[in-house]
Amino acid sequence: MPTIAVLGTLDSKGPEHAFVADALRRAGHTPLLIDVGSLDAPTITPDLSRTEVLAALNAPDTAAIFARRDRGECVTLMGRAAAALVTALHAAGRIQGIISLGGGGGTAIATAAMRALPIGFPKLMVSTLASGQVAPYVGTSDLTMMPAIVDVSGLNRVSRAIFTNAAGAIAGMVTARESTLHPPVGTALRAVRAEATPEKPLIVASMFGNTTACVTAAKKILEAAGYEVLVFAATGNGGRAMESLIASGLVSGVLDITTTEWADELVGGVLTAGPERLDATAKAKIPAIITPGCLDMVNFGEPASVPAKFAGRLFYQHNPQVTLMRTTPEECTELGRILAEKINRYTAPVTVLLPLRAISVISAPGQPFHSPAADEALFTSLRHHLRPDIPVLTPDVEINEPAFARACAESLLAHLAGAHTSDAR
Repeated sequence: MPTIAVLGTLDSKGPEHAFVADALRRAGHTPLLIDVGSLDAPTITPDLSRTEVLAALNAPDTAAIFARRDRGECVTLMGRAAAALVTALHAAGRIQGIISLGGGGGTAIATAAMRALPIGFPKLMVSTLASGQVAPYVGTSDLTMMPAIVDVSGLNRVSRAIFTNAAGAIAGMVTARESTLHPPVGTALRAVRAEATPEKPLIVASMFGNTTACVTAAKKILEAAGYEVLVFAATGNGGRAMESLIASGLVSGVLDITTTEWADELVGGVLTAGPERLDATAKAKIPAIITPGCLDMVNFGEPASVPAKFAGRLFYQHNPQVTLMRTTPEECTELGRILAEKINRYTAPVTVLLPLRAISVISAPGQPFHSPAADEALFTSLRHHLRPDIPVLTPDVEINEPAFARACAESLLAHLAGAHTSDAR
């Protein structure tokens, strides 16, 4: 019978978590109540006390922190401890899922724990913050956040319905995952399990709507060569997730077609992946292909959200919620320098490919962002700052033409073949 961790601040939200635990029992699962409260005594008896949670962290100063009764300090400490505990429980096979209910503090603690668990492990956070900006809580994980609607403060006709649905959701996630990992003998699920087994070497690729045709075509070539290709949307969080997976050591090669997030980071758009974007590949020392895909655009929301300082710039309305701004030659010069400096740190084989006719769908001739001066500034700066030993290919095509996709895929395959030869020696 699968065990689901029910983790929460039981000093303030004990009955609510007990309600979820009872619902899980009725669904045929075993709840494991874990107390991560810090200021007052728990209102229900947990299966794992906060003392046991803190023991997983093995930190000598916990008593002093609790004695100060500083809520911020306590929340930070319990988040670290909860992450250490659930990591150990998962490694020991003691839990198959996790759920929590919380306001600000409880959400911070529980999501810190959930982010420490691997992708694919069922995790559900019922939170008063779920309908707002959740990026700090979700990070690059796959945790699911469910709006609490009312505060997590007592049981009432609304909270009972939400908590019951939440218990059913996490129970369903766990049941589905367990069925896939351990299918009954003689069922068709054996095929599902075989499909999920990570036997093929992994390649990660970055994609935007404006580079979809290129990445899709390259992906087919790489898959035909025996690789599994995971595609990440270059939307800020997608880039961070890709960097995180590269850093995990599970990736064999990188097809970084869409480096557009650096335009947002430099200029001030909303889809930045942070200044560490492109760093993980250097640290992982794996083969890579880099192109300046969609560096012609900076992303904003609806037109009214564009900062006033950009008045007079060239814009394109991608959809009612997305406004794109064309990068200038000056910005492109700086972007070329940044990309070159990132790529110069790569020690594994890397090739830069520059599609001379267009770096996105809308920068092609006749399209709204067509700007030969800006593109040339980008290409010239990148080549000028790049290490002389790094190959640069300059196909006279648009980024989404099949020839460019093929050049990217075949260049990466050549690097991977060389890496395999080196490993075999």
